[in-house]
Amino acid sequence: MKMNYLIVGAGLAGLTFANLLAQNENNKILIVEKRHHIGGNAYDSYDENHILIHNYGPHIFHTNNQKVWNYLSQFTKWHDYQHRVLSFVDGQFIPMPITLETINQLYNTNLSQGEMVDFIESQKEKVAQIKSSEDVALSNAGRDIYEKFFMNYTTKQWGVPPSELDPAVISRIPFRFNRDTRYFTDRYQGIPKAGYTKMCEQMIDHPNIKVMLNTDYKEIKAAIDYDTMIYTGPIDYFYDHQFGKLKYRSVHFEMENHDCESFQDTAVVNYPNDYDFTRITEYKKMTGQKALKTTIMKEFPGDGDEPFYPFPTKKWQELYQLYKAKAETETNVIFAGRLAEYRYYNMDAVVDQAMQLFESMPLN
Repeated sequence: MKMNYLIVGAGLAGLTFANLLAQNENNKILIVEKRHHIGGNAYDSYDENHILIHNYGPHIFHTNNQKVWNYLSQFTKWHDYQHRVLSFVDGQFIPMPITLETINQLYNTNLSQGEMVDFIESQKEKVAQIKSSEDVALSNAGRDIYEKFFMNYTTKQWGVPPSELDPAVISRIPFRFNRDTRYFTDRYQGIPKAGYTKMCEQMIDHPNIKVMLNTDYKEIKAAIDYDTMIYTGPIDYFYDHQFGKLKYRSVHFEMENHDCESFQDTAVVNYPNDYDFTRITEYKKMTGQKALKTTIMKEFPGDGDEPFYPFPTKKWQELYQLYKAKAETETNVIFAGRLAEYRYYNMDAVVDQAMQLFESMPLN
């Protein structure tokens, strides 16, 4: 079988490449995906109550990149959704991220914005050098806020305390001195109206794109005559774990159907200090669906076979560098996406990176 491009992985990175490459009518493209579906972790489906759920946890699309937004808008209309999160702390459901509303509710105060600035300054701890996520939280919010909102949640999420994690883990969490309780403040936000899976199907609706599901690319690679491979899977697997397995954090999901219209006040509620799960998602509140019943999902982070999050500690980053150096010697393989680059990407960044790599390819 002759193909110009063999794309390994049908997540957003692989699908973006396939869509852009197919614009050249001479390109023949084969996507090989080991799962039974396309869309990667953004895959969604309808449950037994006909409620659209995100099978791998909540995915809210948000970006300030107009080019990416316009590109994806070719394949979907958007449900206008502004994400808000509550965190169960000290017996209260408190807005997250940390805002003026959070501080006033948590401490039963009525601070102004200026007074909040002074309060946070009084709570901050001086950290000579930021080396960990704990340092980030202590230097930005102080110990009480750190222990109530971040310490236990982050430990549940990663299985190690924030003192052992890269500063970037907590620095991604929004923190602001106003009353805006939206989790994201990006210019463009939403959920695909018909779902992510439908959007992904539209991206590869082209006669020059073929898809093989339930297939490990190594099983069929020798039978495919291709010019270039675009690899979006785990980079250590590509090299048969030559330097050892990279560590990923996984998540176990438990779905519950409830015979009520509403289970909780917001789509997502975090539980930093209670229970073994980190959060509960109620999908109707994200998708805008109307139904007499509702479905919730509880997330239990842990170690497992399904790679979700590259592990943000120095040990694993150093191991990745060995694979990265080897990858840079490849002449007909492009590595793209969070698994191939062993780093966390938001969805918009995945698409943007694929678009930029495509534009830099010699024939484009």
